[in-house]
Amino acid sequence: MDEQRFSLLTDFYELTMCNGYYKTGLSKTITYFDVFFRRVPDGGGFAIAAGLEQVVDYIENLKFSPEDIEFLRSKKAFSDEYLDYMAGFRFTGDVYAVPEGTPVFPGEPILTVRAPAAEAQILETFILLTINHQSLIATKANRIVRAAKGRAVVEFGARRAHGPSAAVLGARAAYIAGCAGTSCVLADKEHGIPSSGTMAHSWVQIFENEYEAFVNYCKMYPQNAILLVDTYNVLKSGVPNAIRAIKEVLHPQGITRCGIRIDSGDMAYLSIKARQALDEAGLTDCKIFVSSSLDEHLIGDLIAQGACIDAFGVGERLITAKSDPVFGGVYKLCAIEDAQGKVVPKIKISENVTKINNPHFKKVYRLFENPSGKAVADLICVHDETVDSSQPLEIFDPDENWKRKILTDFTAKELLVPIFKDGQKVYQTPAIQEIKEYCKHQIDLLWDEVKRFENPHNYYVDLSQKLWDLKQDMIEQGRLGGS
Repeated sequence: MDEQRFSLLTDFYELTMCNGYYKTGLSKTITYFDVFFRRVPDGGGFAIAAGLEQVVDYIENLKFSPEDIEFLRSKKAFSDEYLDYMAGFRFTGDVYAVPEGTPVFPGEPILTVRAPAAEAQILETFILLTINHQSLIATKANRIVRAAKGRAVVEFGARRAHGPSAAVLGARAAYIAGCAGTSCVLADKEHGIPSSGTMAHSWVQIFENEYEAFVNYCKMYPQNAILLVDTYNVLKSGVPNAIRAIKEVLHPQGITRCGIRIDSGDMAYLSIKARQALDEAGLTDCKIFVSSSLDEHLIGDLIAQGACIDAFGVGERLITAKSDPVFGGVYKLCAIEDAQGKVVPKIKISENVTKINNPHFKKVYRLFENPSGKAVADLICVHDETVDSSQPLEIFDPDENWKRKILTDFTAKELLVPIFKDGQKVYQTPAIQEIKEYCKHQIDLLWDEVKRFENPHNYYVDLSQKLWDLKQDMIEQGRLGGS
């Protein structure tokens, strides 16, 4: 990561607030900020946290060059003392976060920053843009992967992504969430995501005829020959010419691993007819790939119609999360420390109930039923609380308080892990394949009812009694004009 490129990737008011903290003597006040989101995209039952690796790199390398300082000086909005401080900026605080690939739910902290105010504030923009983007794409990609029911999904979205970084990091997030690979070569180079591809219609068009195009491709890429059959007519020319080329070029070499791709038309009908033609020609090992504006709903419909499809290439509707393209994560102050080091909770109150945040420095427990091993609820607690799994625990649905669970045989696991301590990284970032496998395992721990696309079960995320009472008291104080 080029830290110089991202040092000023922040909202202007972050800098003006930090300047204000410095001038009013508050810059060293220890603050606690939570990152959380309020709604799962697409009405889903859960989201997937992603982007932590890039946040870690950013924080570890964040500094301001002399050119940055002179640019800020030219804005005539900052004191010389503050700019001198910025010239020697280094992060000295703590960060806690859920590991990438963890299923997460609205309202719970997925990342917490504890740091002096002038440090914590300036991290907001980059943390949010990174966590919001990759969590959004990971959540969408996993919906698509689950809709494919074990068939491979390859991310094809680079040309539709909202800029170069979105293409590369979107491919990364999609891979974590279950995609088999990407079309983006830079994502392969930078992140080790397997890149692959077939051919475009231009390859077929540039040759004298379709058959010649297929023959040449098979000769050049015999171990990875996937032929695009819809340039002219899938069933009348594309599939017959593909069969002819495969049998003449690949079979004499003993190669049966090959495929065709359909990029337009009625894919259910065309894939069924193409499968029949391939099988009748003895090409039973030839796979059928499809692409073209796919998403979880279209893929589900194709499978329900009996389409003979082995793998999907999914582009624009994945890489842009087209159906619901905003994750909506926020970065909110939840506590400060007073001069004696005591944690003082803070709250944001609003007439919009969803915008009232949970105060205090917190931890999150995920609760698993011991008989099934499945996750049944999350409990948000004050940082000094622990969950005693030897005692029954009552959990309420925060949206419908009359709904409750009483857990008696369960295991509690803390979700947030230390990432930075006193400015030093204490977390070993896993390899991307490890993150991918972790993500799959964690999703397998959710009940199928939570994973439904339509009307998913409302997963319980409750507050401990201590945190609930504190929040209600602070809301009441706010109504009375208190702080």
